Amino acid sequence: MHFAVSDAVSQVLASALDGVTARQRTIADDIANVDTPGFRASSVDFETQLRSAIADGSFDAGEPVETGYAVTPTDTPVGANGNNVDLRKETMAAVQSQYQYQVLTRAVADRFDLVKTAATGA
Repeated sequence: MHFAVSDAVSQVLASALDGVTARQRTIADDIANVDTPGFRASSVDFETQLRSAIADGSFDAGEPVETGYAVTPTDTPVGANGNNVDLRKETMAAVQSQYQYQVLTRAVADRFDLVKTAATGA
């Protein structure tokens, strides 16, 4: 997701939304394969790379920054069919991810409201 406003805060929000969206896709894939023999669940970490980009000032330059994310297999124990999807864990992760998404989209909306107010004076 990319915004017309390219300040550092907007770029951080865009990168975080990209990471949360990737996490939601991965969780959905894990849940969809809960009964697939041999399927291994994965997790998404975008926070580490995002924190690193913030710390090293990558967002301060005003240029678009691609922080990326890492998708890695989980270490959940494997069942008899070789599948390690823990439906309860994935469901909780989905709820948490949805909450993160809602918070981020609210922050984006608030950010645009500030820009609009600054531009129009209203």
